[in-house]
Amino acid sequence: MKDLQLHIRPEFAQFEEAFAQALSTNHPLLTEVLGYIHSKRGKQLRPVLVLLSAALCRGITSKTIQTAVVLELTHTASLVHDDIVDNSPTRRGGKAIQEQWTNKIAVLTGDYMLAKVISLLSEIRNANILSIVSSMSKALTSGELLQLHAGQSMWISEKQYNQIIEQKTACLFAACSEAGAASTGATTRQMTAMRNYGMHLGMCFQIKDDILDYSDIEDIGKPTMNDIQDGKATLPLLISLQRASKEEAQAIREKAEALASKSKQIDRFATEQDIKSFVLRYDGIRYSEQQMQMHRKKAIEALSIFPNGKHKDSLIAMLDYAINRIK
Repeated sequence: MKDLQLHIRPEFAQFEEAFAQALSTNHPLLTEVLGYIHSKRGKQLRPVLVLLSAALCRGITSKTIQTAVVLELTHTASLVHDDIVDNSPTRRGGKAIQEQWTNKIAVLTGDYMLAKVISLLSEIRNANILSIVSSMSKALTSGELLQLHAGQSMWISEKQYNQIIEQKTACLFAACSEAGAASTGATTRQMTAMRNYGMHLGMCFQIKDDILDYSDIEDIGKPTMNDIQDGKATLPLLISLQRASKEEAQAIREKAEALASKSKQIDRFATEQDIKSFVLRYDGIRYSEQQMQMHRKKAIEALSIFPNGKHKDSLIAMLDYAINRIK
């Protein structure tokens, strides 16, 4: 990640300062909660993406820094709300906000960050950025609802899977790259190219997350099979089910549903190993890796309208990071 910031370090430092300022408040409890959130910062890929996209187009401006803050706040708020919806006890190596405090405090903290987003957008005063962020916010909510609905049965088509992750994950990456371009006064052609790049980058990122769910726990330093235990569809399993016989597919479905229901009548470790073996046997991982490479190719094609240079190289390196990361 540090290498991705190589050519934007001064601007990234400006972002970090502006983001910390955006989280400042005079309310004691809110200050405590926001301080906790700030201490658990993740990879911060999205603000880096905003900055690199702007640098590739016409250069980073003060509006670019503000836009990066807007999108990182939106992302952070969505994670706080998602943890409540998913009943997730942890986030980024610590307790989720609702576990550290309460559901009500978590909801209101997420709402506060979204209110801050609106305030910052009013300061930026850029119609394109406003349109990008509002469309992305609607897509995030729609994707979450689609996933909740799909989770009721857990078994969906590959087309439905792509629709969910485009709206729930990839649209935020697309918004970051497109809004970064918009903050510089980029042309419509440049903004469209950056949006396409970000969408395919986001697809790579989510598919890689799906693949990592089948890794051995010691390899990635965190629990695996979480998505299946949460009743969420993953690409490696969906494809493997399509390739198996009806009888074998049904047996695996029952095992996965038993995991998702937290059944105490099964050997959880043995059941997880059965599912992992099934996915490997039907090349679910290999197929997913091929899909990542397809999206990588399309992302690089989207960048073809821009001249070669260090910022373009960094965006390609971000693709490779998304695909090759181990956690």
